[in-house]
Amino acid sequence: MSEESQVRAFYSGKNFFITGGTGFVGLCLIEKILRSIPEAGKLYLLMRPKKGKEISERLEEFPKNPIFEKLIEKETTDVFKKIVPVSGDVGQENLGLSPQDRELLINNVNVIVHSAATLDFQESLRPTVKINLLGTRRVMELSRQIKNLKVMIHVSSAYVNSYLTEAHEKVYEAPDDAEKIIALIENKNDEELLQLEPKILKSHPNTYTFTKHLAEHEVVKCADLFPCTIVRPTMIVGSWKEPIPGWTCSKVGPQGFLMGASKGVVRRLPLATQNVADYIPVDVVVNQLLVAGWHAAQSKSGLSVYHCSSSTCRPFTWSLIELSVNELLHAYPLKNAVWYPHLKFVSSLWLFRLSAIFIHFFPAILLDTLLRITGGRAILFRLNKNVWNSLSRLERFIFSEWKFYNPNTLDLCKQLNKTDRELFFIDISTLVWKDYFTNLLLGVRKYLNNEKESSLPAARRKDSVLLVVHIVWQIFIIGLLWYAFAALAGLTMIQSAWVAPAIYMLYSLL
Repeated sequence: MSEESQVRAFYSGKNFFITGGTGFVGLCLIEKILRSIPEAGKLYLLMRPKKGKEISERLEEFPKNPIFEKLIEKETTDVFKKIVPVSGDVGQENLGLSPQDRELLINNVNVIVHSAATLDFQESLRPTVKINLLGTRRVMELSRQIKNLKVMIHVSSAYVNSYLTEAHEKVYEAPDDAEKIIALIENKNDEELLQLEPKILKSHPNTYTFTKHLAEHEVVKCADLFPCTIVRPTMIVGSWKEPIPGWTCSKVGPQGFLMGASKGVVRRLPLATQNVADYIPVDVVVNQLLVAGWHAAQSKSGLSVYHCSSSTCRPFTWSLIELSVNELLHAYPLKNAVWYPHLKFVSSLWLFRLSAIFIHFFPAILLDTLLRITGGRAILFRLNKNVWNSLSRLERFIFSEWKFYNPNTLDLCKQLNKTDRELFFIDISTLVWKDYFTNLLLGVRKYLNNEKESSLPAARRKDSVLLVVHIVWQIFIIGLLWYAFAALAGLTMIQSAWVAPAIYMLYSLL
């Protein structure tokens, strides 16, 4: 007879308040609670109208989301009645809550999961302070007022300490005084803030890591009042096991460039293939949030910090799958691919920029021209331009390597009984990265590129056609450059025949 789940028993009958519930982590968290903790109480979701849709309309779309397919197979859509939308916004005073809704939360909530944040590495200081820092302060102010709060779970990021190459599971000294930063955004205009930004950030690479670091200290202030836990994921990627291997709705990180590579649009990627890239599956993150909350709630107050990471316990480097990436792209091609997929990693930004001119921009101009002629939307050149412009800000994350030590997480694993180790798995020691990336590519194909498994035969036929087009294109480019060289040198094509293989060799190096 199996042991009872201690984690599930704790959350039984507990009402949640969740911010960021419509995001990548938030959706996975809601699905996990509804499927694995059916005895849980209500899930109050902080939501705001978006794209002209009221929060009730946005909630009606939940059952249509592919992440809930497995849940709906075993439950009716009545299970979604547990979700209670609450109108608000972490970026507004008092979370934008009405007095009635605030009172509802104060009287009924037992568990808070604060996941809402702006994740844009290129965002300016004002919006990141309003959402990441002040948003967390507002959530903590609400937490203080809740009458029967059992635990507060804060979703941070391992990269709040990215100014260090090695980081531990503790809250490091604040990078600046929060009140001073808040005063600056209230009293300075956008241009003044932009000029001050480098001085403010100091060793922080962007406003995201800076404001999320400050946000952790808002949680620390409440640690003597009720149990608090901070979970710091690294780069969050598609699911490992649940609810479906490879599920994702995020276009950030490897999911995004696999999406572009499948289409044949992303063909070169700046990467240090020998560096450890710290990726963590979203289902592991969600499990760790719930397990960390259960463990923290065993005390009446206090703060625990966990790295949800792989760099020191199951490290991944792109060299592990470098040779098999293109095999996977052609084993599971897209029917809507626009060019023959071929992904190559380059070791520096300058080499990537040089490659991009020939490999990304020239084909983009050709394809955009064809799209305009056929009445389509020409976006490829603009997309490549946006990538080009963002690289300077991303360089530190592309070519740096971090070690995020996680002894607290490893110890947490040991404290789970057998049932909870299986139901709320946070141990990634058995994760096989090659298998994981096969499932991730299939997930990207299905959930980001919206292609069904039944389209594979047609996609493979198109892949063969695109190979022929790709070869013809290469011959055309080499021939054009050969002709241009001969004309400039005053030689015939035959006299300059040696140029063709030389151009091909150079072209293949890009």
